[in-house]
Amino acid sequence: MSVYTASPIRYPDLGASALMTRRAWWLVVLNFLIPGSTQVLAGNRKLGRFGLAATLVMWLIAALVIVAYSLWRTATLSIVTNSFALTAAQALLAGYAVLWLVLTIDTLRLVRLIRARPNSRFWIAAFTVILLAVSVGTASAGAYYAGVARGTLNSIFGGGAASVPPVDGRYNILLLGGDAGPDREGLRPDSLSVVSVDADTGRVTMIGLPRDMRKVPFSEGSPMGELYPNGFRKCDVSACKLNAVYTEAELRHQDLYPNAKSTGSTPGIEATKEAAEGITGLTIQYYALIDMQGFADLIDALGGVQVNVQKRLPIGGDEQLVGVVEWIEPGKQKLDGYHAQWYARSRHGTSDFDRMERQRELQTAILQQFTPANVLTKFQAIAQAGTQVVKTDVPQDMLGYFTNLAMKSKEQPVSSVELTPANGIDQDDPNFDDIRALVRADLYPPTPTETPAG
Repeated sequence: MSVYTASPIRYPDLGASALMTRRAWWLVVLNFLIPGSTQVLAGNRKLGRFGLAATLVMWLIAALVIVAYSLWRTATLSIVTNSFALTAAQALLAGYAVLWLVLTIDTLRLVRLIRARPNSRFWIAAFTVILLAVSVGTASAGAYYAGVARGTLNSIFGGGAASVPPVDGRYNILLLGGDAGPDREGLRPDSLSVVSVDADTGRVTMIGLPRDMRKVPFSEGSPMGELYPNGFRKCDVSACKLNAVYTEAELRHQDLYPNAKSTGSTPGIEATKEAAEGITGLTIQYYALIDMQGFADLIDALGGVQVNVQKRLPIGGDEQLVGVVEWIEPGKQKLDGYHAQWYARSRHGTSDFDRMERQRELQTAILQQFTPANVLTKFQAIAQAGTQVVKTDVPQDMLGYFTNLAMKSKEQPVSSVELTPANGIDQDDPNFDDIRALVRADLYPPTPTETPAG
């Protein structure tokens, strides 16, 4: 028996063009499916074994992640959103991309293209290049996106706040919207709400807080509560309204919050959290500050947002609608970032309470559009916008937990509690007992009881 017959892959008959063509196709496909196998069969076995070992490791890691995600989703999400895990993933994927490139180039050498049939040479070479782009490109893209994700998460979740447990089964996050530039001194939040999430089911309730609400109380025992035991009435700023609490604490009472900066917050945010607690009766664990211009960038990154416009809204112009540059027309529309920003903030011809409802509508729509497919296909743009949009003190080690809750929340409707006249709330002279009862009724609805059989 000749050596060619015994091992046609390693010792092929160079004169048999049909055999060399079939051998070339096999080697190219094997290199793609099982990197390293081509070298073991037809080339440097030491390099091949290294490639096979690396391939096995990657397969094992992928299998472990899939199994772990199925069994322990929260823990897995916590690991894969950790900076160290993302750094390790970036290094592994980059190394594997280089290894795959080396193995593919070596495979093209082993193929001995000149020995294949003339009419097959181009297609073999082209197919090899395509598979090279798919394999090396995918691994390189994975390494790149791991780096982008790490940078984004470190930028957004870089505060020093500690992880805390839920209170009464819920996590409550203060959501602030404003024009957050390089210098935030004097900022009066344009929108304020509390996002309350059931720590088990992920059910979300958004509580809209009127920015012009007066006489707001602060949580018992808080720095601002001790300074204003009877509520925010006689203050050091021009108008003692809810959205002025931020300004007062930032400019006049920074000494009350010496640890705010070290925990990723500011005196203004901490004081506003205390006001939100006093109004709703809830414990606010964390905050998120949304830059309104960055908010528009995020919507553009998502590809727009679907809303049902109820009323014609002006873009620009004064109270007499002089100088209006454009109108947002009624009906179902897909708004880009610019128009969505005006949809949330347009004032003329509508009340602040209308604006609150529109802002909550946008928040809900964006939450629903954060699907895995949408995020993956537009990952880089969303990540870039995210660093400009959000400032928060949610610790990074809780990101996996909250991501899991967010996935649960998408499976059920988002509830809304608006503190508006429609719900009997007078923002100039509010009854805070009624407000807290309204909030409790939504967060903790009575359990239906069975009617005894008659």
